[in-house]
Amino acid sequence: MNAAEEMKDKLGPSLCLAKWQQVSLHLPTGLNNSCYHPPLHEIDAQPLEFHPSALHNTAYKKEQRKKMLEGERPRECNYCWTMEDAGHLSDRHYRSGEPWAAEHYNNIVDQPWDADVTPSYVEVNFSHGCNLACSYCSPQFSTEWGKDIERWGAYPTKSPHNDPMHFKGRRQPIPVRENNPYVEAFWRWWPDLYGSLKHFRMTGGEPLMDKNTHRVFDYILAMPKKDLHVDVTSNFSVEPELFNKYLDKVKQLCAGERIEHFMQYVSLDTGNHDHAAYIRHGLSPSRLHSYVHKYLTEVPNRNSLTYIITMNNLSILGLQQLLEHILELRKLYSTEYQRVWFDTPVLRTPSWQSLQILPESYVRILENVVKWMKLNRLDEDSDRFDGFKDYEIQRLERDVDWMKKGKKLNEKYLHDTRADFYRFFNEYDKRRETDFLATFPQMKEFWQECKWHAENP
Repeated sequence: MNAAEEMKDKLGPSLCLAKWQQVSLHLPTGLNNSCYHPPLHEIDAQPLEFHPSALHNTAYKKEQRKKMLEGERPRECNYCWTMEDAGHLSDRHYRSGEPWAAEHYNNIVDQPWDADVTPSYVEVNFSHGCNLACSYCSPQFSTEWGKDIERWGAYPTKSPHNDPMHFKGRRQPIPVRENNPYVEAFWRWWPDLYGSLKHFRMTGGEPLMDKNTHRVFDYILAMPKKDLHVDVTSNFSVEPELFNKYLDKVKQLCAGERIEHFMQYVSLDTGNHDHAAYIRHGLSPSRLHSYVHKYLTEVPNRNSLTYIITMNNLSILGLQQLLEHILELRKLYSTEYQRVWFDTPVLRTPSWQSLQILPESYVRILENVVKWMKLNRLDEDSDRFDGFKDYEIQRLERDVDWMKKGKKLNEKYLHDTRADFYRFFNEYDKRRETDFLATFPQMKEFWQECKWHAENP
């Protein structure tokens, strides 16, 4: 938080260093963004053969950089502008304040806006192959979702989020077994990119199912990089054979001084097992928790684990239960340094799973979680690691503020979005053989309200 505060004045009203130093590459579709807030945009395949760094330095992104340097706020970054206008530090302050970005500040403000940049923080989705079909995901990021749509077609929602027609052209992933020019370009870029990397993160799909994950690991093992942070995001619900093969490589990476640090990100949205399995269809919560303990036990050095808690309207009821579990893990495994973390990014699409469409009573539930976190605040003067840090509390407070903005949404939007909530999950239950009301009996009143909206267009 201190680093973000210090960077705030340097950045001014519009600059975000992540536009230069960070990139998220979605190689199955040839799409790109700087972080998860702006929408994805297309990577032009034509220059990649001779200039693979064009995976990052797209013409579109350079235009956004130009706007920032000229003091203009790009519209695609509205989430951060909204947070700042409400008086909060935004993710551009946090990201820009981290060492991998902050050390490049002078170069960024001094060089031309259209200069090519080698990023220091790279996130890659090599494949959309995945064993889950999470409720808020799509065929773009999950082969299991693709099977659902191929078999049953579109969900009967007003928004086309899961309509097969929506996933045509650049939104249609290149099949896993076919040659992918974007993946090929990445591997041509990799030797030049590797020397500048400070953080390298693999997502999916499910990276534990992807051969490229092991190709990256083998490269690092052959050419150790002592200042490199390696991160992997997983659902931790793959078959034991795949997990054990993966864990063996992670142990090798974390032995000695081959890398600076390994961060295991684990996607889990609630502490209620039934809720978690409903939201992230195909998830085995018991397997996930056993893998978490195995990871934290068998990889003793140079590593941590972070829960990614995607804040959606089905995660609220079990959120405190999950945070209580995280505190227990902190007590058990954090002795010399903090090994168990969490983040609470807010979900914005699909709109029917947004926090903002919930009634006022759910805001109070989330506010009570914040109050409970403050009672369990970490004492910075002690050597304990089991409480909550100030910035963890502040980030959840931002989510509360985001949720409260639902009051300002117009009635037509709320009507349509709540109708879509019912239409989607009613169909979801039929296809997945699940039962919303049996899983979330506390949400019966909201379910009935959404049903009324669906039946009274």
